[in-house]
Parts: sequence; C-alpha cells; structure tokens
Amino acid sequence: MSNLKEIVNNATTSIVDVRTVMEFQSGHIPGAINIPLDEIQNKLEEFKQLPKPIVVYCRSGARSGMAMSILKQSGIHEVYNGGGLADMQFLLN
Repeated sequence: MSNLKEIVNNATTSIVDVRTVMEFQSGHIPGAINIPLDEIQNKLEEFKQLPKPIVVYCRSGARSGMAMSILKQSGIHEVYNGGGLADMQFLLN
C-alpha cells in the first residue's frame, strides 16, 4: 500500500483515535477505537494485538504524531499518522 488514503480505506487497517474520551464521544471516525495519548504507554500490548497497519489520529495531528513515535520506538513499525479528524474524514471520502 503506497499512500495513506489506500491504507485508511483498507478494511484490515486499525484506526485509533488518540484524543481524550470526551473528544472521542463528541465525534469520531466510524469503527475507530479510542486509546488516549496518555494511555498508550500502558496499552502497548493491546496495540501489538491490533491488526496492522495502524493509523492514529487526533484533532490536529500533533498528538497522533507523538503516538506514532511512541509506538515505533516500542517496536510497532506499521503505524501511520492520519493527522487530524478532518484529515481522516477527507481520506475516507
């Protein structure tokens, strides 16, 4: 898979929203799971069990960038920064 749009639209891709629970509840990508950025370090095993690739997103792309770095440093390499919620909505259309 060469580009992010193909990855996001692949049925086997795991989409993870790294915003807070409150932000997630106010609207999210259908099928996304919510693992807030501050919980990622404690949920590495959960990430390792998720189908790959993994696309992380947040509100602007900053937290998802941090999440991607944490995951890659932890040995999960097939992870992509989907940017913000609006970016993801654009990619899904």
